[in-house]
Amino acid sequence: MYAIKTFDEEHRVLATGDEPELHRMLLESRQHGEWQFPIVIEKEKAKPWDDAAYLASMKIDSKQGEREDIKAIRQAHKHGKHTLRELADSTAIELNRVKDLAHKYSLPLTNDYWRAEKYNNPDEVIAYQTLARLCKRIDAPEFSIRQASMSNGIVNGYYISRVPKV
Repeated sequence: MYAIKTFDEEHRVLATGDEPELHRMLLESRQHGEWQFPIVIEKEKAKPWDDAAYLASMKIDSKQGEREDIKAIRQAHKHGKHTLRELADSTAIELNRVKDLAHKYSLPLTNDYWRAEKYNNPDEVIAYQTLARLCKRIDAPEFSIRQASMSNGIVNGYYISRVPKV
């Protein structure tokens, strides 16, 4: 790789490329009167070490950081952390960030619980239940509870809903 440089104290680089290409460019520029001052075509040397540029190249971009967070969240989920708060605690990522990433990437988290409210008595509520426990409490099959939760239906006199848990 060659460079066209000024022949003064600064040694500014005007162009870089292959030698024949730079020679043609130099002749054209001289004919058009662009580069009248003394210039030289030199083989380009290795650049001096620049700590600031090196450190800037080591910074993680936002996408890379996001990928690392997603990987940590999925790993924690694989190890039995199923709520957003458990994931945030085990991965040392802020709860709001975990919420945002779980929503953005539609992570398969079981961060909800089942709730049953008596249809004619709103004070009678069965909450914070797993599906299996709720089935036993209201004496209903699992599939009917799931179906009722999707269509806002009633099973055995109870209004069924899934509630997100934080």
